[in-house]
This record gives sequence, C-alpha cells and structure tokens, in this order.
Amino acid sequence: MRNLFLVSLALVLAACSSSDGSITGGPISTNECSVTGQKQFVLDAMNAWYLWNDQLPTNVNIDDFATPEDLLAFLSEFSPDDGSGNPVDRFSFINSAAADQAFFGEGQFEGFGFSFRFESADDARLTRVFGGSPAAGGGLARGQQILSLDGRTVAEIEAAEGLSAALDPTTVEFTMREPNGNEFTTTITKAIVTIDPIPQHRIIDNNGTPVGYMELATFISTADPRFQAVFTEFLNAGVQDVIIDLRYNGGGLVSTAELLADYLGGSIAQNFTFSETRFNADRAAANNSTEPFELRPSSLSLARLVIIATQSTASASELVTNGLEPTSAEVVVVGDRTFGKPVGQIGLEFCEKILRPTAFQTVNGDGFGDFFDGLPADCAAPDDINVAVGDLADPNVDAALTWLSTGACPGSSVTPGFEKLAVEAGQRKLQGPAPSWRQYAGAY
Repeated sequence: MRNLFLVSLALVLAACSSSDGSITGGPISTNECSVTGQKQFVLDAMNAWYLWNDQLPTNVNIDDFATPEDLLAFLSEFSPDDGSGNPVDRFSFINSAAADQAFFGEGQFEGFGFSFRFESADDARLTRVFGGSPAAGGGLARGQQILSLDGRTVAEIEAAEGLSAALDPTTVEFTMREPNGNEFTTTITKAIVTIDPIPQHRIIDNNGTPVGYMELATFISTADPRFQAVFTEFLNAGVQDVIIDLRYNGGGLVSTAELLADYLGGSIAQNFTFSETRFNADRAAANNSTEPFELRPSSLSLARLVIIATQSTASASELVTNGLEPTSAEVVVVGDRTFGKPVGQIGLEFCEKILRPTAFQTVNGDGFGDFFDGLPADCAAPDDINVAVGDLADPNVDAALTWLSTGACPGSSVTPGFEKLAVEAGQRKLQGPAPSWRQYAGAY
C-alpha cells in the first residue's frame, strides 16, 4: 500500500499528508528484528526512498549508532540547508505502527489533549483543548495560563528540561490561571483522546452574503464522510465564499486533502491539476503522479477562499492552500505565515514500527512547491486565545469577513511566536512546531 503522508512537525499525530494507492519498488524487507536488523532496514530504506538519497553518505557504518532512530536522525542531516545552517528535513521519523494506525485511521492518540504556546519566556497559554479529552475533564480550557506542573513553576521547568519534557509523565498536577485571574489546581492522567476532525461548521451571514465557515482540526480519514454533509449544507445555502480555519492543523493524509480540494475546486477546476507528487530520481518513473480536481456531488462554485493560518498550519493544510491558488477562485491567507512543509512521507512498516522517511515533494498546477519558509499571510491577524476559535469576535474571522466584504484587510498585527503541543515523548516526532522541532517539538 502506498501511504503518503504530509505532516508538520508541530502537532504530533495530526499533521501529515498521506494518500493511499500503490507504490512501486516497495520497501526492503527485514529478515530479523534485532537492533542491527532494524538499523539495516532504515539505512536500506533511506537509500531507496529518501527524497535526497543522492546526498546520503556511501560509507555509513550502522554499528556507530545505538538505535534505528539515532541512525535516521544522522541521515536526515544530509538534506539541503534551510538557509539558516540547519537541514531542511525536520520531518522523517519512526513511530509504533499501532499508534500510527490509531491516529490516521481513527483520530486517536494517548495524551492529555491540549496544545499550548508561549506568550513570553515564562508565560505558557493553552491554545486548544480537545473535547472529551482528559484535559477538558480536568477543567483546562483555551486561554488559561500554566502556572506550575507538579509544584514546579514554568520558569523552573524551562530552565531545566523544558515544558514539553515535563509533560511526559502519565499523570501531572496542573496549577492554572484563568483569564479572569482565578487559579485552580487539578491532577490529570493521560488517556486515549479521539479528535473530532471538524469541531464546528456553520453558515455566516456576511452583509447578506452566505459564507461557509469550517474549522478542520487535522486531515484524517474520519473527516472524509463529514465533508459530504458540510458541503451539501453550503451548496444548498448558495455558498460561494468559504473560510477554512486551519490555524492549528499540522497536516495529515494526502487523500483527505485531495478530497477537500475536490469539494472546494472540483466544480471550477475539474480535470485541472490540483497537485503533482515528485519522488527521487530512482523512484520517479514508477511513482510520480498527478492528481486532478474531481467533481463531487456537493462541489461548490467557489468564488473566494479564505484560509486562516498560523505558524502551526502545515503540510496537508499547505497542500490545499497551494493547490487551490492557480484556480479561478481568489485564495487569501489570513492570520500568519504557515509552517513551510511542501514535502511528505511514505510509510514503511518493520518490526511493529513504521518508518516515515521524507520521500516526495508536492507542487501545484503551476509547478510551484518551494515554500520551506511557509506561505505568507495576505491579511495579518493575531490569534487571540482569549476569544473562542471561530467566534465573530475572533480577529481572524473578523479579518476574513472584512476582506470578503471590502477586498481589504483590517489593520492588525501578528505577534511572532511558535506553538507547542503537549503529548507523550514517544509521539513527539510526528509533528513539530518550527523552526527547530528538535528543540521545541511536542504534541497533543
């Protein structure tokens, strides 16, 4: 099975792009699952599938590395420079096959179920709490400030191992401050969290014009059947202007991104190219492909599309944004510059694990796909965590509606920063915020 996957290293387990189909010349098999056998599998697979396999050293001694993960980290260093002295590949990783399938197949992961970011050096605020998660059950909510974990202040933790590492234990005592100043302490234990891929959608009356609004949390297969109902509602209401809220969406399955693109652009760009997938020179002839827009029963006659983005918007989210750009619809990014991940991974299973090497790049119908520094925002707007996502008072929604009404952006500014996502250490490499996921990566 071809398991293509675009994921931002910023939201572990919720951000890759992956498409299903067949891949030719497929993975090298492991004859045995000793540590040596696993390292050999990683080396052979990277030489075969890595997007930049022509840059890999030819004299690698696998005995120099303690684990297959250590070997993969070394090999990833040979990707091109990102312009600041760091390798551009922050995305290749190894995870358990069971966790990988649970997330992309069912939208499930084990964790607390929240994400956070730093407003200043010691000021960590919750950006999102998943409904039904242990965090939600413990009283955590968007906009709250983390004061301490297990009795240690954020300043103390950041001076030591860092907040993401302090969230590794299964059970943690949180002391929180609400936006109104009230403080409380709660003890929360990790459990299975099931992500609702579409937390909300509705039709907004924008001065007499119906605007379809949808928040998409991540590109996973459970979103696919939901699209039909959402876009049927939009179509029946005469919607031609759409706002897709991807502010915390780090990516996911390519197939889900392609389906969303069909609902948005299938009517206006049927049979035109949505994206091209390009592998390394050794795999190109058998595996390069072109994905056209397809007409779906509820595809819209899209006129204008607004993407709400932050620096956590990545991978499959960027694929949709970039792929819709060459169509006849006007496409505008509101919020902040996106993460910058025009590449994706395939899934190669071995020894109850899955290796996801960066194996392909995607480009749109104009052949553009060079945005490792992210897609720029056309209308800058801050992500005010004291306002509910999607509320009419949300600066991003206000900016989107203002642009749709006037063709101009409201005056606002964006505070630069990065988002951190809280999750178990074993899940950390699935996504990472940016620019340095090795330092800052975390997840739900």
